[in-house]
Amino acid sequence: MSITEVAATTVTAPLHTEFVTALRRTGDVETVVVTVTDDEGNVGHGEAPQTWRITGQSLAGATACVTGPLRDALLGRDPLDLNGCLDRVDEAVVGNSAAKAAVDVALHDLWARRRSLSLVEALGGTAASIATVVTLAAGDAEQLARSAADRVAEGFTALKVKVGVDPAGDLARLTAIRQAVGPNVPIRVDANQGWTPKESVRIIRGMEDASLDIELVEQPTPAHDLDGLAHVTAAVDTTILADESVHTLRDLTGVITARAADAVNIKLAKCGGLRPAQALMALARSHDIATTVGSMMEGPIGVGAMACLATAHGVDITADLDAAWWLSDQDNGLQYCDGALILPTGPGLSSITFSSQTGLTRRAEAASD
Repeated sequence: MSITEVAATTVTAPLHTEFVTALRRTGDVETVVVTVTDDEGNVGHGEAPQTWRITGQSLAGATACVTGPLRDALLGRDPLDLNGCLDRVDEAVVGNSAAKAAVDVALHDLWARRRSLSLVEALGGTAASIATVVTLAAGDAEQLARSAADRVAEGFTALKVKVGVDPAGDLARLTAIRQAVGPNVPIRVDANQGWTPKESVRIIRGMEDASLDIELVEQPTPAHDLDGLAHVTAAVDTTILADESVHTLRDLTGVITARAADAVNIKLAKCGGLRPAQALMALARSHDIATTVGSMMEGPIGVGAMACLATAHGVDITADLDAAWWLSDQDNGLQYCDGALILPTGPGLSSITFSSQTGLTRRAEAASD
C-alpha cells in the first residue's frame, strides 16, 4: 500500500463573534486543509492555520510547502510506516511548522483509520471528552463581564480572558469579570505579549492583592524576552505560562534553563504536529514544567487532533481548545457540551470535517502518482 495523493484546500470560515487579542482582531478562520490519500482510497486530514503574528506562516506558503516538498517526500510511502513518513516530512523542509503540522495530523488520521481505531485510541487513550476553557475576546470591562456571565450560563466552567490591548485598564476588567461570575469559576489571563515586564509585575501583584484568584497568566511579555519573562515569574506568586515563547524543543530548553515560566502551552501549528507535541510534553514534565495544550484560531480538524492527544497523554492544566466553538457554522463533527469537547469515536478523526460546508473554499494544487 502507498500514498498516492497529497492535496491542499484553502478554507475561510466566519466566526460568530469578532476575536480580539493584543496581537490581532479577526472575524474569520483562515486555514489550509490537507488531505492525504492512499491507493485504497483511505484518507486522512489535517490543517495549517494562517497565523501571521505567531508563526508567520500564510495560506499560500503552507499550500506551496504541502503540495511541493512535503508531497514529494510522501508519494509512494507506506502510510502504516507512520514514523518513517514523519521522518521524511521533517527532513523535507526547514521551518514551516503549520504545514508540517497539517501533514503530521493527516498522516496520523490515515494511520488510525487504516487500523480501524479512533485517533484517541491510536494515541493510547480511552476518554470520550476533554474539559476546555472558553475565551473572552479583549474588550471593555462591561462587555467582558457580560460575556463572562453568558459563557458560564451556557455551561462553560472555566474562562480565559484576553488582555494586553490597554494594560492600564486590565486590572479593572478582571475585577469586573470576577464580580460577574463569582468566586468559584476559574479565570486565567492571556496578555499575548501585551505587557512589559514591569507592567506584568504591577498588574499581577494587583490581581493578587485584590484576591481575584487568577489561575495563571499566559505570555505576559514579548516572546523573545526570556529574561523579562523570568523576572516576572520570579517576582509573582501566580503561575506564569509560556505560549509564544515556545515553538520547538530548543525554545522549551531555553525557557527551562532561564527558569522563565512555570508552565507551557503546546500547539500543533507552533511545534509541527502531534509527534513533536508529544516530545515537548515529555521534556516539560521531566523538568517539572506543567503542561497544557491549545490551538490557534483554527478549524475543527486541528482542534480535534490536539484534543485527542491531550486526552491520550494527559495535561496538567485545563486545555484551551475552544477555537472551533467560535465558528458560525457548528456542523463540522466536533461538539462542545457543558465546558467539554466531545471527541470522535469512529476511525481516525471520524466525522470531523472542514470544507465547503463550513466555509468558503478554494481548491489548491493536488498531486498524485
